[in-house]
Amino acid sequence: MIRALIFDFDGLILDTEGPVFQSWQELFHEFGVDLTLEAWADYIGRSEDSFDFLDRLEAQLGHPVDRAAIVPRRRRREDELIAMQPVLPGVREYLDRASQLGLKIGAASSASCAWVTGHLERLELWGYFDCIQAADDVRCTKPNPELYLQALEGLGIKPAEAIALEDSPNGVLAARRAGLFCVAVPNRLTRQLPLDQADLRLDSLADLSLDQMIAIADQT
Repeated sequence: MIRALIFDFDGLILDTEGPVFQSWQELFHEFGVDLTLEAWADYIGRSEDSFDFLDRLEAQLGHPVDRAAIVPRRRRREDELIAMQPVLPGVREYLDRASQLGLKIGAASSASCAWVTGHLERLELWGYFDCIQAADDVRCTKPNPELYLQALEGLGIKPAEAIALEDSPNGVLAARRAGLFCVAVPNRLTRQLPLDQADLRLDSLADLSLDQMIAIADQT
């Protein structure tokens, strides 16, 4: 019986992944080189320190760049793009319905706690969550299952009692390794990546009611 929902954050609640990729891609283009989705794909769903894209940029250029000037400028562009993004379709409805049903609600994110809670507070969603597990709370982020295992422990439930909502291959793999029923809801960037390990795939949370999703999960 499903007793909880565990949400990923980046790309699932808010499309931060597209803006982050775009800000880096624009920077690479300024230097006359390209950053492809194939190069970016393995980073999606992992922690911020998993890759150093300035190292990649310098390797492609063959010389160092002025990091002190580049880092804050790229970050400002990222923030500007993210601020324009709305909460993704169906998310508020799922949170409202989960609360009505008495389900516990958790978050499992490879981003920092400050990043996740800051955005949730800004979007006025923080109050829905009973447990938030982020990169600061674990030794290994996705695709390692530790974030989900910690979230399950924090919510006081078993893997079979929760549904994980994810958007990336690394996130899906983490959720499945933790034993959760996983629904992939890719965004405009991750829909181009393989998500076949998910138990169910949707184009949007708005395409299926929470009650219908729970009925499907309960039958597996």
